[in-house]
Amino acid sequence: MLDKLAAIEQRWKDVELQLSDPSSMSDMKKFALMNKEYKDLGRIVEAYHEYRNVVGNIASAKKVLATEKDSDFLDMAKAELVELEPKQLELEEKIKNLLVPKDPEDSRNAVLEIRSGTGGDEAAIFAGDLWRMYTRYCELHGFKVEVVNVSEGTMGGYKEVAMEIIGDDAYGTLKYESGVHRVQRVPDTETQGRVHTSAATVVVMPEADEVDVVINPADIEITTSRSGGA
Repeated sequence: MLDKLAAIEQRWKDVELQLSDPSSMSDMKKFALMNKEYKDLGRIVEAYHEYRNVVGNIASAKKVLATEKDSDFLDMAKAELVELEPKQLELEEKIKNLLVPKDPEDSRNAVLEIRSGTGGDEAAIFAGDLWRMYTRYCELHGFKVEVVNVSEGTMGGYKEVAMEIIGDDAYGTLKYESGVHRVQRVPDTETQGRVHTSAATVVVMPEADEVDVVINPADIEITTSRSGGA
């Protein structure tokens, strides 16, 4: 695994050199892809450096245990191994997850839509709760939230709300939230203390790429007509 990580580190350095070349700015689309690759590889390289240090410290501690006679040094080496060996396993698992190929769409911005479902006014209130929950979640993860469309409920909340989530891996972070969300509670709209079941649907989609459309006037057919009569 270390050989593979070393090769990734070399690729990371190569991309870094290419990004520093002023000529790379001539193609902004290619520059953006290289910048993304640099960031993705950087996460792996950072974990690799930490893992390499841990492995080196474990080897040093084992060498002390094999050669040292002083009890204080031996105790320090044993304590270091107790701390470092679980960390090595943790880093190995982290690196394995980083090496798993990602869905190319995971890195995109996301469009998140919430619609109230079964439950009337209480469903709209629940949709509003979900909106506040996702907004707060995005803030904690450093994502920017821009509300695109809102349809408010009559008793509060929202019948429908759509927002754009902007940030690295926004779609990959939120894509599994899609589906029907259900809540059972005594709603604010209930006067007799009965438990209601309400639902709201959440849809998360990757932001589409901008597409340049060129229309040839020769391909356009225009037909005109008028109503009958005077």
